[in-house]
Amino acid sequence: MNEKIRNLQTTVLSDNWYVLRKVTYEFLGRDGKWQQHSREAYDRGNGATILLYNKANQTVILTRQFRMPTYLNGNEKGYMIETCAGLLDKDNPEDCIRKETEEETGYKISSVQKVFEAYMSPGSVTEILYFFTAEYTKDMKVSDGGGLEDETEHIEVLELPFTQALDMVKSGEIKDAKTMMLLQYAQINGLLD
Repeated sequence: MNEKIRNLQTTVLSDNWYVLRKVTYEFLGRDGKWQQHSREAYDRGNGATILLYNKANQTVILTRQFRMPTYLNGNEKGYMIETCAGLLDKDNPEDCIRKETEEETGYKISSVQKVFEAYMSPGSVTEILYFFTAEYTKDMKVSDGGGLEDETEHIEVLELPFTQALDMVKSGEIKDAKTMMLLQYAQINGLLD
């Protein structure tokens, strides 16, 4: 427990899709005085994401789908190019990302490499995202992917040259943080050299 935090009180503001809480607490400042703070925290659970790459062909698998929050914040068409990702629900991160990869991209992978984990928006969202990479080959393709109909997913699967994906980050065509992080990880660590 953090000894600089006391009198923590939590109120649920919404539990419509996930849970939005208002948290009020006292924080011990550097001056030794207790200050009351109030923050909102959105809890959507933890998630996992993966960069599929083919070393021989120098390609990566990404997805494109509509993201309402980006549309509301100036993304004219609302579509985002991203790495495959999903919420853990009750799965461990490795099982989750294998399942999501098959559902979204149509590739059945068995071997995944965890590369790191990160809080994606620690000022307002509780989520930890687990980052993975995995090599793919054409013979791993078992379906068209596209997501699950009962989850109202409409996902387009993209196979792109790695250099083109990096250029899309530079041009602003890729603006998704998890995708940028995994592409840069692949570049820094020579996954496609």
